[in-house]
Amino acid sequence: MGILLALLLAFVAPPKPHIVAKPIPFGAARKAEMAKYSEIHYGIDSWRLVHPRVIVEHYTATTTFSSAWNTFAANTPDPELNELPGDCAHFIIDTDGTIYQLVPLTVMCRHTVGLNYTAIGIEHVGTSDAEILHNPKQMASSLALTLWLMHRYDISLPNVIGHAESLTSPYHRERVAAWRCQTHADWQHADMNVYRSRLAALARSEHVAISTTGHAVSTRC
Repeated sequence: MGILLALLLAFVAPPKPHIVAKPIPFGAARKAEMAKYSEIHYGIDSWRLVHPRVIVEHYTATTTFSSAWNTFAANTPDPELNELPGDCAHFIIDTDGTIYQLVPLTVMCRHTVGLNYTAIGIEHVGTSDAEILHNPKQMASSLALTLWLMHRYDISLPNVIGHAESLTSPYHRERVAAWRCQTHADWQHADMNVYRSRLAALARSEHVAISTTGHAVSTRC
């Protein structure tokens, strides 16, 4: 019993990082749009995010937090797929490491086709994977936030993915045939391997137990 207790005490919960609330408008009309979208694409008539299983890392392709926030707040049809509600993410991490929360974690956001029903979206202000990987403040905040979310929702390390890896997620599902191969180029697999390695190292250094169950699946795209 003493050994078991020592093992249990060896692992701790990661601290919640400092998060600044900066909500975008997400009232009844946008929730109704989200529910309609969810019904069409996932067969789920709800705007609620229930027990998320995936965390998707993105970059904004902008140079400022304000420009990304304004885009998400506008709730206009995205130019690529032309459907409401507009794009959004649960969090944006600025270049100085500030973490902003835009949407409650109980609400679906449109950030990754095929995964919005079960994924938390984290945006990073920047225009490339490398730019973010080489920004120590931004990376430290990103890793701390992701680790905290992993622990809170029991999300395994392989289910922390880049947007570019969305089609190989075992949770990917899309009812609209024309959208089934839609993804983006942000956070390529090689860069996410670096990110996940750093995430695992942070978990070890903070004595946080994380699951490594799960793996990518093949895609027909």
